[in-house]
Amino acid sequence: MRYCFFLIGLLFLCSSPFAKAQDRKIIPDTVIIDRDTLVMLGDSLLIEEPVKETFWKTGGTYTLNIQQVTLSNWAAGGTGSFALNTGTTLFANFKKDSKVWDTQLTVNLGFNRQNERDYKTRKTNDNFIFVSNYGRQLSEKLFLTTQLDARTQLAAGYKYTKPAGSENELRTKISDLLSPGYLQSSTGINYRRSFEDKSKISVILSPFTGRFTLVMDDSLSRAGAFGVIPGENVRAEAGMSLGLGGVDVVLMDNVTWKADLNLFSNYERFGNMVVNFNSLIRMKVNKFISTRIETVLIYDEEVRIKQDDGSTKRAIQFQNLINFGISLDF
Repeated sequence: MRYCFFLIGLLFLCSSPFAKAQDRKIIPDTVIIDRDTLVMLGDSLLIEEPVKETFWKTGGTYTLNIQQVTLSNWAAGGTGSFALNTGTTLFANFKKDSKVWDTQLTVNLGFNRQNERDYKTRKTNDNFIFVSNYGRQLSEKLFLTTQLDARTQLAAGYKYTKPAGSENELRTKISDLLSPGYLQSSTGINYRRSFEDKSKISVILSPFTGRFTLVMDDSLSRAGAFGVIPGENVRAEAGMSLGLGGVDVVLMDNVTWKADLNLFSNYERFGNMVVNFNSLIRMKVNKFISTRIETVLIYDEEVRIKQDDGSTKRAIQFQNLINFGISLDF
């Protein structure tokens, strides 16, 4: 019996170191070479790559809104119609060290069609806006910036009138692609600020601004449209500008307001003002559906608007659209 207890005790003593050896973990060595971490795992080699810096941020938004009305034997009256409005906004922003480069392209086009009109299809929305600015940082919020601003439209625009006593409409061409076209180049000081709720604002004051008005359509050029000398295609101006661009404000959850304002004054007639204002309020329902309220305001004293009585006068150009439809962010 004593031999049995002796053997049990001997086995217990021998098994204790072995058990401790089984619980022991071997931690492989780690070597760091040129910011890459090399970890030895048995016969394999694991390489942890460093996080790469990203200098570009790109994306955009596409919208599509369609409305159709069909009537047949409708006692309340009315007419069938079809309307389509589509647009896209693309951006590419670069930031590295003290250099920033922001570029944005906005294109919108819309039309409606009513069967009972002489000219059934008519344009309702048409603009092309390209803005790019490059800056070098002077302080935390100030940059020395050069900006290029180009604006025009894609399709011909017409004025529709019906002379007294006539049953037929008349259509007069008043604009077209690059008629007008506006090209503005400026250099100045840019103030930028970002907020905790991801809102941001950018203001550019430029005492060195060149502005070119293009009228490439021969008939409009001969008429001296948009302030060009009759027969000329380009009107050049030098002046100063103030740009309130890059305004992107979070009003509340899923509601944002984007706007840009450009003011230009010619040094020859200092105090006159060319105004371009664009505003977009977007209320997002979900990732595919949103409501957009778009407002455009333009004033240029060199542009005279033809009235229904045949006269022309300076006037504020105003456009407002309320769209509900598909909206895709990418």
